[in-house]
Amino acid sequence: MEESKSTVRAVDRALDILLCFTTGTDYAMTEIAEKVGLHKSTVHRMLATLEEKGFLERDRLTDRYRLGLKIWELSANLSRSDDPATLWLPEMERLRDQLGETVSIYVRHGMERIRIQAVQSNQAVRRVAPVGARLPLYAGASSKVLIAFAPPDVREQILNDPNWQAVMDNEQYRKQLGEIMVQGYATSFEERETGAAAVSAPIFNGKGQLEAALSVSGPANRMTNETMRKYSSAVVEAARRMGTMIR
Repeated sequence: MEESKSTVRAVDRALDILLCFTTGTDYAMTEIAEKVGLHKSTVHRMLATLEEKGFLERDRLTDRYRLGLKIWELSANLSRSDDPATLWLPEMERLRDQLGETVSIYVRHGMERIRIQAVQSNQAVRRVAPVGARLPLYAGASSKVLIAFAPPDVREQILNDPNWQAVMDNEQYRKQLGEIMVQGYATSFEERETGAAAVSAPIFNGKGQLEAALSVSGPANRMTNETMRKYSSAVVEAARRMGTMIR
């Protein structure tokens, strides 16, 4: 009986640790220990197990923890009607039909972005966007949206990351982010992949918090800078409507 109680207590503690990430994207071990009210040695063992199972990932540079891929694998099987990735599908299909290009939803995960939903273009030559793909945060229209409209402390953490500074002109990028925040959308032209371009807008929930980035992408010969500017109002409006669907 004592062993059973101990096992249940361990599960309860592990779940408490995971629930910390409902209010933040990454934490140090000491921060998690304080949040759950457990000794650091106990939390260390729990974190090691959760990391081993893929529910958490540890940034080796900052020694901070974030949600792991296993969470996304589980969420891929959600069938609830209030799952945003499912709720947004009709609006994404409408936008695809309106603009004729591939439509994707991205969320930030540490220094990467993950595509959590996609509707492929019906055109013969199109951008194929597999759901679950992890892409670097340093390039792409949706990446810029996820950084520009993130809370200021999160944005600074990203821009001050040593790896980030090695690949970006920080001052120029900050200027670009400021422009994106003013105009309400971002574009990219062959930034990550030759021959590809995209326009992206932020999706905010009812509390005004950034939930995800809505992106329309296609071949660069169709998605010219002029075309993306024309498409931007439709993408921004679709993102606004999608935001009204979630609390």
